Amino acid sequence: ANLLTPRLINFIFHHVNSATAPEKLKNYLSSIYLSNQGLFPGIPLLYYAINFDLRIQNIGMVDAVFVVLSSPTKPYSGKSQCQRADGSQGTNDRASTLMNSAPLLSSLSLALPPDWQGLRLERLPDKGLAHDHVRMVGTGLLARIPKQSQMQLDADDNLRYQAACFHRAFAGGHTPRLDRVLPPSQNLPRGALLVEEILGRSAALPGDLPAITVALASLHRLALPPAGQRLPLWDTLDPLASLYGEIRTQAEYATAAKLEPTTALALRDGLAALQTACEGDDRPPRHLIAFDGHPGNFVIQPAGKAVLVDLEKCRYSYAGLDLAHATLYTSTTWDVASHAVLSLAQVRAVYRLWETSVDHTTAKAAHAWHLPLRRAMWLWSITWCAKWRVLSGQTAQAMPHGEDWSAQRSDAALVAHVRDRVDHYLSSAVVDLVLAEFEQLDSALKST
Repeated sequence: ANLLTPRLINFIFHHVNSATAPEKLKNYLSSIYLSNQGLFPGIPLLYYAINFDLRIQNIGMVDAVFVVLSSPTKPYSGKSQCQRADGSQGTNDRASTLMNSAPLLSSLSLALPPDWQGLRLERLPDKGLAHDHVRMVGTGLLARIPKQSQMQLDADDNLRYQAACFHRAFAGGHTPRLDRVLPPSQNLPRGALLVEEILGRSAALPGDLPAITVALASLHRLALPPAGQRLPLWDTLDPLASLYGEIRTQAEYATAAKLEPTTALALRDGLAALQTACEGDDRPPRHLIAFDGHPGNFVIQPAGKAVLVDLEKCRYSYAGLDLAHATLYTSTTWDVASHAVLSLAQVRAVYRLWETSVDHTTAKAAHAWHLPLRRAMWLWSITWCAKWRVLSGQTAQAMPHGEDWSAQRSDAALVAHVRDRVDHYLSSAVVDLVLAEFEQLDSALKST
């Protein structure tokens, strides 16, 4: 197996610029693969990718050579270790990622317009349960390829909904531009959205909280369209009652999720309090909101501007839900890159900054709703956790429509991370922590 490594690398570098390189390499690898299965793991990976009619340049020569050079002489175990940015050890299986990427990149390549055929494609690390992301090298665009619809829509309606999210939020100046939509096809059953790639870094908390707050306020300041022009985005007669219904539906998974007693009690009490709030007539102002504005969904540009890059669940509802989702413990500790535990003063500062970033009338009307909506957003988050704990164990759906939380839809490392976060957030210790913060914040907000 060791003797095959220099022969293979020499062949790649001598023939990669040849028009017949893919076919030559395929034939060469075929002969070695058939007689050396299990001895040289890099060969099956490259052979697999090329058999999906994927051009060598679409995998990337750096990645191809990485696989060859890093392949062990023992059978491939599927695991290697890397150092995370925070210094902890995490699983990083780059070779496995390439293996999983081959059919995805091939499908996207076949779905692109004729003038984009042969474009180099690079799959980004799997960080989300709803989409794969692929860099379209040289175009300034990313392909957002749905794994499912969190809005429980069919493929066409899901693309229309997301396109509307991008179009309407773009007017605020803190979201990517939508370039075009690739309709569902045989190659891409759920289609794709091609959006502007935002260059920058992950959010660092608490330092980037002001930029994130300003970005969210840019959505909330947009003029509310006439009622007849808000579709296809969610725009119910009573957003608070609708949110309560969503949470109640997700809470149906609580028993199967085997919640700890403290967590189950907090859920029951929270639902009862939210139901009482729904019975009143008072409501905060309605705005376009992100409903998924946790810090991990922002990219910070070099000048410090925060850009919200994940726009799948926009709706016309209450700004307090976005402020909560940006600062709740269950949000700020979700993403590894932006992980932070905020102090009460830091959370309070976000609400104060937002109130100075919108008009006085809006700020005054929303103030009393900050804490009730924070509680509601937390209820939504932990009931989603219960739902995911149950549904992630199911087999992935064959039909390309609706939601699908099967763990089979995502890379193993991502699934492990989500499972860890879900278990953490549903633990009684974390529930007690969040409930204590609510009490402290209640006093702090009343004093302003």
